[in-house]
Amino acid sequence: MFATSNPCTKLQHLWLLNSYIEINLFYNLSNYMHTIFREYFLKFMPLIEDELDAIATTVTEQKFEKGTILVKEGTVSVDVFFVLEGVLRAYVLQDGIEKTTNFYTEGDWVISIYGSDEVGPAPHNVEAATDVLVTVGNRLKEDELFKQFPRLETVSRRVMQEFLTEYHLSSVSYMNSTPEERYLKLISNRPELFQSIPQYQIASYIGVRPESLSRIRRRLARGK
Repeated sequence: MFATSNPCTKLQHLWLLNSYIEINLFYNLSNYMHTIFREYFLKFMPLIEDELDAIATTVTEQKFEKGTILVKEGTVSVDVFFVLEGVLRAYVLQDGIEKTTNFYTEGDWVISIYGSDEVGPAPHNVEAATDVLVTVGNRLKEDELFKQFPRLETVSRRVMQEFLTEYHLSSVSYMNSTPEERYLKLISNRPELFQSIPQYQIASYIGVRPESLSRIRRRLARGK
């Protein structure tokens, strides 16, 4: 098929092949997104195909390179993110030093509870800790969606209730844990972070300096 001595023709063939690969990659990513969304929302309520499709069409699938800021401190964010691949990191600046407050991995929502003018601008940043693939939705579009599919408003409330419950339980657990306990919980619940996140960010999250994290790791290793 590609046997030709004409350089222009070869370039055309390569361009067509590249386009074919890109189209199929996009198709596969879209199917991947749709599958994850289907599985996630169906746990709250049985939904018909039109409702599932409506949810999928209100979000976009986007890639962000490592280091990209998705939510900037001091701004009001109406976007919500659902992680498909990679890791997002939330952090605040304390005396010019980054303090990591959370990590978000596959299947996690990133919803700013400060995302309205009544509450005020976000006091934190959310960045791509690795290259990430996420869906991006906009809460300003919800009213139109709910008018067309009223049951989705109930689903949305249940999603928010679950998010706030997990946020509360996570905060209480963090406050009542020692740095070593936070480290062990992170290993147990999110071991994949240790393959992609630098040690100083892990240390920041559990509330110690990197050298203190090293001591915790050595102490745990000796105890095995």
